[in-house]
Amino acid sequence: MHVEDIEYEADGRRMVGHLAFDDGRPGRRPAVLLSHEGPGLDENVKERAERLAGLGYVAFALDYHGDGKPLPIEAAMERLGAMAADPDRTRAVARAGLDVLLAQEQVDPARVAAIGFCFGGAMSLELARSGADVKVVVGFHPGLNSARPDDSRNIVGSVLMCCGADDPFISADDRMAFEAEMRDAGVKDWRMELYGGIGHSFTNPRADELGMPGIAYDASADRNSWRSMLELFDETLGPV
Repeated sequence: MHVEDIEYEADGRRMVGHLAFDDGRPGRRPAVLLSHEGPGLDENVKERAERLAGLGYVAFALDYHGDGKPLPIEAAMERLGAMAADPDRTRAVARAGLDVLLAQEQVDPARVAAIGFCFGGAMSLELARSGADVKVVVGFHPGLNSARPDDSRNIVGSVLMCCGADDPFISADDRMAFEAEMRDAGVKDWRMELYGGIGHSFTNPRADELGMPGIAYDASADRNSWRSMLELFDETLGPV
């Protein structure tokens, strides 16, 4: 297994992403761009990149805060607010990570997915809304709202959003608005999985450490959403 931290520039910052692929496997293969949760690039997302590499994908976990590490929560929230209000900025940061992934000689550029967690899910959606050639976008407890929802007409791939029904950051109205956005934009293949009794950050085993209501890891939702993602990869990206 080849695992490497890669430095690159985005948003005027030194970013450090995490690349993983099976260097014993010949030829080009499907690739996955991962976007971390709001606090920053952590071991959970790095480990998921390595899990995907073990399945045969080239995986790159981008960095959208800088230096490849989490920020203090107050600083992270301030930065997220500014990015959420500026889709072009968010898309540019995502595109910079995608360019690093596409620069790897093992990547088949016609078979690329973008997945994200929390604000990383919103970032993956914004990348798709920009018209980037990603065959599938998957969000886990993702932000669904966009300052420019009409741009969803530019989405060219499949969309899967995995949400907890009790996520304090994603209301029922948000989910309904996203459904209307996908329908109005004519997105051909979009899906939403809803997990009853589940809150935010259900894929992060350390979520409970925050001690915040509505934020908790859930092994079942984590397992089920990951399986749904892999099934969609099989449909859209083909064999590894």
